[in-house]
Amino acid sequence: MAAKIKKGDHVVVITGKDRGAKGEVTKVFPKEDRVIVSGVRMVKRHMAPSRSDPGGGIKMFEAPIHVSNVAHLDPKDGTPTRVGFKTLKDGKKVRVARRSGEVIDD
Repeated sequence: MAAKIKKGDHVVVITGKDRGAKGEVTKVFPKEDRVIVSGVRMVKRHMAPSRSDPGGGIKMFEAPIHVSNVAHLDPKDGTPTRVGFKTLKDGKKVRVARRSGEVIDD
């Protein structure tokens, strides 16, 4: 099945603790159906000192969020929208915003 959310997409969190937060998808885990969104679901991890980070300490990371908890932002007006697929006249399959019909893929 084709991916409805890809790296670089602008999304909004629609449920959970970070509801309403907007950000860009930085990483996608298709087998787990999860994505990492910049600035969303920040968690603290206690890191032991290592050669790359001799100080160690408490670090903040972005944790993965389930793909069903995010919605794509409509390129026309920035509202949450579902994603559909359409085949163009030249035979190329593109993602489109269901709300406005705008093509998402460049």
